[in-house]
Amino acid sequence: MDYQLNDIEARVLGALIEKEITTPEYYPLSLNALVNACNQKSNREPVMNLDEDAVRGALRSLSDQFMARSAGGDSRVAKYEHRVNELFNFHRHEIAVLCVLLLRGPQTLGELRARTERLYAFEDLDSVHSAINLLMKREPPLVAVLPRQPGTKESRYMHLLSGSLADSAASTTGTAQREHYTAATPQRESDSARSARITSLESEVAALRQELADLREQFAAFRKQFQ
Repeated sequence: MDYQLNDIEARVLGALIEKEITTPEYYPLSLNALVNACNQKSNREPVMNLDEDAVRGALRSLSDQFMARSAGGDSRVAKYEHRVNELFNFHRHEIAVLCVLLLRGPQTLGELRARTERLYAFEDLDSVHSAINLLMKREPPLVAVLPRQPGTKESRYMHLLSGSLADSAASTTGTAQREHYTAATPQRESDSARSARITSLESEVAALRQELADLREQFAAFRKQFQ
């Protein structure tokens, strides 16, 4: 079976896979939790601003393709889960690679190793390449290597759940798909916004380090009272 996930469906599927592995206590996900997972500003590329209708539509399409479903349970709130393991019987290292490709697009082996750390601990680049090869040898293939870009030393790999290399190129250059998703178009952070976010994070880290240092000093002083 050839899969043709659009960008939103790929994001929804990747978010479901990621949260099952990283936060199993909160999985399956409610619609609200899934929207938040799709719109995360970290570990996502591009950053998206999807609403509930867009995510609900993607879930319907994924359900039609047997890749997601509504999860049964006693909760009054509807929850959702993926079904990729039922379809493909993945090994942990395979699904970790595929998940990150769904969430962040084409990547090098080094990027995949770094970005799958929370999902699966690869020992080295060879082990990442081994997982890639397994995905490439499936029928139909689920991953392909992209032509190396001029001036780059490393090849990048992409998932094929959104179609072949030719399909991917067409969707990138075509206007029809972009117009179709105007209401929920993925938005990249501007350089200024990214810089501001990084500065804010650095300030928070510095404040936390100072707080930790103060606590250590207080604890040391406390211990001296009993020596």
